[in-house]
Amino acid sequence: MKLQFTKMHGAGNDFIVIDAIHQEIDLTPAQWQRLADRRFGIGADQILVVEKPRLPGCDFRYRIYNNDGGEVEQCGNGARAFVKFVSEKGLSDKTSIRVETMAGIIAPRLEIDGSITVDMGAPVLEPKLVPFDASGLDGIAQGNDTVWPLDLALPGQTSPVLVSVVSMGNPHAVQVVDDVDAQDLDATGPRIEHHPRFPRRVNAGYMQIVDRQHVKLRVFERGAGETLACGTGACAAAVAGILRGLLDSPVRISARGGELSIAWQGPGHPVLMTGPAVTVFEGTIEL
Repeated sequence: MKLQFTKMHGAGNDFIVIDAIHQEIDLTPAQWQRLADRRFGIGADQILVVEKPRLPGCDFRYRIYNNDGGEVEQCGNGARAFVKFVSEKGLSDKTSIRVETMAGIIAPRLEIDGSITVDMGAPVLEPKLVPFDASGLDGIAQGNDTVWPLDLALPGQTSPVLVSVVSMGNPHAVQVVDDVDAQDLDATGPRIEHHPRFPRRVNAGYMQIVDRQHVKLRVFERGAGETLACGTGACAAAVAGILRGLLDSPVRISARGGELSIAWQGPGHPVLMTGPAVTVFEGTIEL
């Protein structure tokens, strides 16, 4: 089977994008994993699949596979790559589209300057819906947020990590740190991702406040490890910081692969994410 693909990235978060409208795609988790492997495949953080919509009023269906072969609900940087892909491939001549995902409908929009804004919907803040098991824990009020203590069972750990829990269609645990570059994500990221209080695992965000409208962010993504940028992680970090009273909208998010802008007016309002999407190369791979 020969599979045509496009390699793209959004602020360094890289993707394989596949047109499943004009190609028949039926791959196993092992095949998705092989495609994303940086030594034996094409290499990517996630694989994005463009399909015909199933819901009325939508232009496309958007499916996402992490590089471990598992399908996930949402990918914000991927949503920007998605709209650029369908525009460049002539699959749509609209500047704004409605896209069906596992987490609901999103609305990416191509801006005049070439950047892309995605309406990511309203964040989910109720712990049990993230989902997060808060039973038996004493949450700590901070601003309009509640931060939760997580014991990571690390050698030498004397106090729990305090996290905000937010879902942007996928679950996030966001902590504030003094120096994001000093964090050992290889040590703590897997402990947070697989913490038993997150039944569907979680993306671990590490946020350093630079000023009230600027943060530095690293994210250890569920099923992918640390990525150079994470769109939903940027949204979750901005939401957590605004709720805690530490940030004001819009927030500039500096990730290791580039910058995103996140705007949010508060609970019940959608999160708007703006940033770049870049096509790197195209090719064909035989499976």
